[in-house]
Formats: sequence, structure tokens, C-alpha cells
Amino acid sequence: MSARQVLSAAACVLASGCAVGPDFHAPAPPVQTAYAPATPTAITAPGGVAGGTQVLSSGEVAGEWWHAFGSPALDALIDRALAANTDLAATRAGLKQARELWLAQRGVLFPTVDAGATTNRVKGSQYLAPVPNNSSFTYSLQTAQVNVGYTLDLFGGNRRSVEQARAQYDAQAYQAQAARITLINTVAATAFQRAALQEQVDRQRQVIALQQELLAITRHQLAVGQAAGVDLMAQEAQLAQAQGALPPLEHALAQSHDLLAYLTGQGAADGSLPPLALAQVTLPRDLPLSLPAQLVRNRPDIRAAEANLHAASAGVGIATANRLPQITIGASAGRNSGGWSSLLSAANAFWSAGAGLTQPIFAGGALLHRQRAARAAYDQADAQYRSTVLAAFQNVADTLAALAADAAGLAAAQDTREAARDTLEATARQARDGAVAPTAELQARIALLQADQALAQAQAARLSDTAAFYEALGGGWHSPAG
Repeated sequence: MSARQVLSAAACVLASGCAVGPDFHAPAPPVQTAYAPATPTAITAPGGVAGGTQVLSSGEVAGEWWHAFGSPALDALIDRALAANTDLAATRAGLKQARELWLAQRGVLFPTVDAGATTNRVKGSQYLAPVPNNSSFTYSLQTAQVNVGYTLDLFGGNRRSVEQARAQYDAQAYQAQAARITLINTVAATAFQRAALQEQVDRQRQVIALQQELLAITRHQLAVGQAAGVDLMAQEAQLAQAQGALPPLEHALAQSHDLLAYLTGQGAADGSLPPLALAQVTLPRDLPLSLPAQLVRNRPDIRAAEANLHAASAGVGIATANRLPQITIGASAGRNSGGWSSLLSAANAFWSAGAGLTQPIFAGGALLHRQRAARAAYDQADAQYRSTVLAAFQNVADTLAALAADAAGLAAAQDTREAARDTLEATARQARDGAVAPTAELQARIALLQADQALAQAQAARLSDTAAFYEALGGGWHSPAG
């Protein structure tokens, strides 16, 4: 840095008290006003569990949005997770640490004061003049003193360091909020999936029982000459296929149970999880859809990226100030005595005061490269911020598309289930009239059970994606933690 630049920076500071480096300003809000080319205003599926119309309108997500599902069991699971989740506890502890580090960093803005007392037994060389006024070469020395020091924040380096520490704390606070919101959504999605899997397991066990009944009928028919051996082999294959589909469902159900236990801060074998059935969950009807300009203020991950950008901006100021002169002032005062009894005597008092100026001249290019590295870090944080914003917009667009697809999938699953039910009713009447074999009615019952399984999965998907929509919109968070 040239002498002219140093003088110019000094003149700026002395004239206006400014700090070197860029003053941080929040990024401008996005110009786009929609998340997708055609954002729906209403998403409709037939009635029933997870059915009905969801209306999207401008608004803010409620702080406890999960109550909109009307499920006491879901509320209990989320309350337990917020109170006992170990990952969330670790995040909160990290937030406390970041706050204390910020408060500790503020100490650089104030003078340092310390006091001390020492006692020494000294033997001096006889080739040198003795230190005490009694010309003794062996003596005791007691010292008590107070030291005061202060570094003038001439170019704002200390203020920038405090600014950086505060921004880092803010980033940690936003990340803690993001972790909380993610936990809530994960608990909700896992609970819905667990309920759907339980229904699928129950239906699959019924399918296996019906397939076993069909196999027994086929064996009897073979014995009386009413069926061929190939018919028996085909039925055995269908039973084996039904039995093979059960273990993966039971495995997934066990995994969802274990995950819920972990999320709520307990072991898989500890305690019991509140039972939740899909039929006891209400689909939220009114969905608030905030504009992109509001989203960047409502999503904690975007706010965390902004805080990281702020910290990087302050880092540029710190690196710049480190290349400029540093002025320190200090003073000390105390008493020296050969014994503690005379330490407070006015004759034993001493004091000193002074100031120093340090200007880095040569450090092998280290300070210059650190300044350039700080600017590169700022560019990196800026790119990461813009990437986070775009990812958030994509997240909202994806959830909107998922909700529309879920409604269509639920409608198809309900149509399939109604067709299977109508088929069973018609087949049962024909079986009573002797128009079809009893096995036809069993096959129709199996088809209805399989339709129930697909419907349960479609219902869970719509409920889970609705929870994901709330998370995508910021999860009802609007202010920093702590």
C-alpha cells in the first residue's frame, strides 16, 4: 500500500470516523414475482382422507403451522421432538457458543486493565552495582502494579472484527432456526409415512390370507379333477409373490418407527410413540403463498447465507486495517519494596506511560495476500447467497408441482379404489347367484386390498408434501433466535 493510500485512509478516518473496508448492505430483493410459469390458485382432489381443495393465497406461514393438520398425535410427536431431539440440542449449544464468542470479541473495543503482585528473592553479581539503595547484593523485592493498555481503533479493524463476530452469531441463529423447521417437517413426513406403511402392512397380511385360501381351494379342485396342475402352480406363485411383498413393507415400517424414536430423542425400544392414523389427519385447506421478495426474508437458510456474506464483508475490512498503522497507548503504576510492610509507602511508588506506532512494512506479501483472500471469500459468500436464493425458489416451485401431482395421484388412486369396490360388490352378487366361482370374489377382495394400499400411499404423499410446502415457505419463522 502506497504512502498516499495510507494518508488518504488516515484522513478519512480522522475526518469522519469511518472504518476501512466495504460497509455491508443487504442484497436487493429479487425482481421475480412468481415461482413457476403458471402458479395454481387452487389444487383439488376428491374428498376423503387427504382429499378436498387446497386454496393458495397471499399470506404468511403460521408459527405453529402443524396444528392445521388437526392431529393431537402429530402435535405430541412434534412437541416431544422439539424438547428432546439431540441434534437440535447440539445446535442450540452451538448457538450459545457463537453468542459468547461475539460478546467476547466486543472486548477489543475497550481498554485492558490488569493487576498483579510478585515477590522475588534476588542475588546480584558483585561485579555489578547493587540495585537496592542499601547496597546489598542479596535482597527481597515485592511488586504490586496495575497496567492499562488500549489500541486506538484508528481504521476500524476492531469494529470490523466485532461486526464479523456478530454476523457469525446471526448466521448460527438462522441455522438453528432452519434446523428446527427441518426437524418439524421430518417428524411430520415420517409420521405420515409410518401411518401409511402400517395400513399397507395390514392390507398385505390380509392379501396373504386370501391367497392362502385361494390356494386351498385350488388344491381341492385339483383333487376332484376341476383344476389342472398348472392352475395350482400359478396360485402357489401368486401366494409366494404376496408373501415376498410383506417383508420390505415391514422393514420400512420398522425403519419409520426407529426414525421417529430418534427424532423424538429416545431409543427405538424406549417408551411408546403416539399412534397416528391417516384417517385422523385433516388436510390443511388454506395455504399461504408469499412472494419471492418476502421469501428471502422469511427463510432462515437465506438469512444465514446473508449473514455469512456480512461476515465476509467485515473480513475485508479487517484484512485492510491490518495493513495500516496501529497506535497503542499504555500506562502502569505500582509500588516496589523490599518488604510487604513498606510496600504502600509513597517513596516506593513508580509509574510509566507511553504510546507506540506500528506500520507494517514488509511481511513477505502475507498481508496483501490475506486481503486478497478476504475479497475472494466475499465473492464466494456472494455466490453462495445467490445460489441459496435460487435453490429456495426451486424448492417452492418443486413443492407446488408436488402438490398438484399428489392431487392427481390421489384422484387416480381413489378412482381405482372405487372401481375395485364396485367390482367386488358385483362379483359378490354373482357369486351368491352362482354365476361365477367363489374364487372370483376372493380375487376381487384382493384387488380391493391392493387398491387400499395404493390409496394410503397417495394420501401420505399429499399430507407429507403439504408439510414440505410449509417448510419451503420458511416454516413460520420471521425473527432471529436469541
